[in-house]
Amino acid sequence: MEVFGHCTLCPRACGVDRTSGQRGFCGASNEVFVARAALHAWEEPPLSGENGSGTVFFAHCTLGCVFCQNRTISRRTDAGRRVDAGRLAEIFLELADEGAHNINLVTATHYVPVVCDALRHARDQGLQIPVVYNNGGYEVVDTLKALEGLVDIYLPDFKYYSTYYAKLYSGAADYPDVAKDAITEMVHQTGKPQFDENHMLTRGTIIRHLMLPSLHTDTAQVLRYIAEHWGGRVLVSLMRQYTPFGMEKFPELNRKLTEEEYEEAVEQFHALGLSGFLQDGESIGESFIPSFDGEGV
Repeated sequence: MEVFGHCTLCPRACGVDRTSGQRGFCGASNEVFVARAALHAWEEPPLSGENGSGTVFFAHCTLGCVFCQNRTISRRTDAGRRVDAGRLAEIFLELADEGAHNINLVTATHYVPVVCDALRHARDQGLQIPVVYNNGGYEVVDTLKALEGLVDIYLPDFKYYSTYYAKLYSGAADYPDVAKDAITEMVHQTGKPQFDENHMLTRGTIIRHLMLPSLHTDTAQVLRYIAEHWGGRVLVSLMRQYTPFGMEKFPELNRKLTEEEYEEAVEQFHALGLSGFLQDGESIGESFIPSFDGEGV
């Protein structure tokens, strides 16, 4: 694809020629790698429902979060199995046949042109369930515009308010400004959340914020910004599932959240009038990390 010849799909705008074997920050070539495609029960309730969300986990990532739970597939090494747009469309249809409430594209930024082709092909063959674009919030507005009309639900992270933490933990000092613009575009495309008769989300934006140890002040600023700029037009998922592993180089992150840290954020969540989802203590652990064994690919 022409866009892979000078890749600017993500905010890093590496400009590499992925068609000739060059690889930018994300490490992806012009070939799509998928590590898992299966029903997933651990998304927010109106996404998982009773049957599960049809998650498609793509290899590689445009961020470099030191605490990434999917690090086995998000780094520069190809992981999973190679697929083309035709096979990707088949995967979407197979998940729908299995009863998936939606197609959940996890970290697909660097493959958007192929994903768009696959979605059009799947829709032509009868795909009717909503499509979720599950992303880190580090998105180029023009790339998001290519998804308009193909994506029904946006599921972005809003990881940091501070440029310092964004650079330290994700290698992207511009993350806060980029995420603000990107989420604004997502909300513009979807409008307010819409639900079907079974209380499943059919359209809208859910902003996720994963709380990190000792960053309660940053969390407070993130929540305040969401309330002031998107308010009742979004749902917010305040996540406490952070589980440290391999954090020896970052001792400040080498612990779980305390009850006090999370409860303080929950109080602010309510005080700001936000709507969405909270997590209980059972969320702490590795139950949210699937096996990336090529299932369904």
